[in-house]
This record gives sequence, C-alpha cells and structure tokens, in this order.
Amino acid sequence: MHESGENYLETILVLENRNGSVRSIDIANELDYTKPSVSRAMSILRRDGLIVMEDTGRILLTESGRAKAEAIYERHLLLSRFLESVLGVCPETASQDACRIEHIISDETFEGVKAYLKAHEKGGESDGVEQ
Repeated sequence: MHESGENYLETILVLENRNGSVRSIDIANELDYTKPSVSRAMSILRRDGLIVMEDTGRILLTESGRAKAEAIYERHLLLSRFLESVLGVCPETASQDACRIEHIISDETFEGVKAYLKAHEKGGESDGVEQ
C-alpha cells in the first residue's frame, strides 16, 4: 500500500475516534485536500476492501482496514513518543517526522523502538495505542 493510502486510513481512524463517524468532507477538511482527491482515494480504498461507504456518505473501516489503520496509528504514536522522550524533539516536529517515518521504517526497527520505550519509560507504560 502506498503512503497516501496509509495516511487516509490513519485519518479515518483518528476522525472516527474523535467524532464517532467519518464522511469524505471530514477527511478533506482534516488533511486540507480537495473533495475530488478524497473521493478518488476512497474509491481505491473501497476497491481494496479497506472501507465501506454507506448510502448516507458515512465511511466505515472494514476489519482489514481497521487492522491496517491501527497498525499505522500505533507506529505514529510510538515514533512520536520516541522522538520526544529519547531525542528531545518538540511535540509538533516529532509528530510531523513520525508521520513520514511510520511509512518506511522496517518491522524490525519498529519493534526495536517499541522494546526500547517499554524498557526505558517509567514502568514500561502503555503499548502505544492510545485513543
């Protein structure tokens, strides 16, 4: 899957958690994209079986779409936390950089970051999937 598709899935998950439901206009507003761009992306995600679009315009993640979105979001949260707590990067920059890194980091390196945070943060706090 391309980075843009991953970004859309992550955005759908975040908006769903924040607002309870998601429509194309919500995604366009969140990402500052045009409605035609979002519509095209939603068609691809629907074709790939990652979302379902209801007649009302509401967008729902499928089981596989949700799994993918949650994995991407976990990477984002943990990488942001790593950049902030270990490297001292400011929260805004950490979030922006994590958004770029989350799409290209290997599973091995990500698991290393995850293990490092678990071992070095106070009591090995959360697993990184925060709502």
